[in-house]
Amino acid sequence: MSFGELSNVNRVFERRGFFGATRERLVAIDDATLSFEQGELVSLLGPSGCGKTTLLRIIAGLIPKSGGSVRIRGEEVEGPHPDFGFVFQTPNLMPWRSVLDNVLFPMEILGRCDARARSRALELLDMVGLQGFHTSRPHQLSGGMQQRVALCRALIHEPALLLMDEPFGALDELTRMEMNDLLLEIRARTRATVVFVTHSISESVYLSDQVVVFSRRPSRIVERLQVDLAYPRSAQTRFSARFTELAQNASRALGVLH
Repeated sequence: MSFGELSNVNRVFERRGFFGATRERLVAIDDATLSFEQGELVSLLGPSGCGKTTLLRIIAGLIPKSGGSVRIRGEEVEGPHPDFGFVFQTPNLMPWRSVLDNVLFPMEILGRCDARARSRALELLDMVGLQGFHTSRPHQLSGGMQQRVALCRALIHEPALLLMDEPFGALDELTRMEMNDLLLEIRARTRATVVFVTHSISESVYLSDQVVVFSRRPSRIVERLQVDLAYPRSAQTRFSARFTELAQNASRALGVLH
C-alpha cells in the first residue's frame, strides 16, 4: 500500500441561480488518479488555474471532493488532519505576534505549547537560518524570511505530510533557488512526505522524485515523470544533461515543446 493514494478524484463547482437552479457547472478536476510513497516529494505541475491548488486542498481535507477516493496511510481523508502541514502561497503571518509566537501558533491550537514545543520552534528557526530573529515581527523580515517562518510553522507539529501551494512563486529567482535547497534539506532531515504545487517546470524537476503533469481545465493528469536525479542536488544539477531531458519531457507534456 502506498503512503498516499488518489483514485478517480473529481471536483465540480456549481453556480446556482434563482430558486437553487444550476446555472453553470464547472469541472475543475476530472478523474485524477495517482499514488506516492512515504518520504517522496511529489510536484503537481500545470498551468495557472488548472486545478492544482484545488486538488491539494482536497488532499489536505480543506475542501470536499465531488467523487473518487483520497487515502493517506490507508485512511480516507474526510477533513483537516492534525498530522498534515500546509504552506500557502503567501506566508499569512500574524503581524502582532513575534516570529517565535507565529511558529508556535499550531501548538497552541493543539494544546501542546510547552517547553518542548518552544525548543522545537527555536531549532526549526535555526535550521532555516533565522537564529536571532525569534523576537522580530513579520514586517521586519523580507519576503523570503517570512516564507521561512511559514515553513517552520507548518513543520512545528512534525507532520507526516507537508502540503505546499506554490510557496516560492512570489520570491525573486535567487531567493527561490535558495528556498528550493532549504526545502530539500528539511525534507532529508524530517523525512516528511511532501506534495508541492508549482507552475515552474525547472522547480518541479529540481525538487521532485515524481512530477505529475496536469492539463488545462478541466484538469486531467497527462504525464507522470519519475525523476532519477541523484541526491544531494545542487546548482550544478540544473545544468546536467539529465535535468534538461526531464525538463523537456515535462514541457512536452504541458504542450510547451513539440
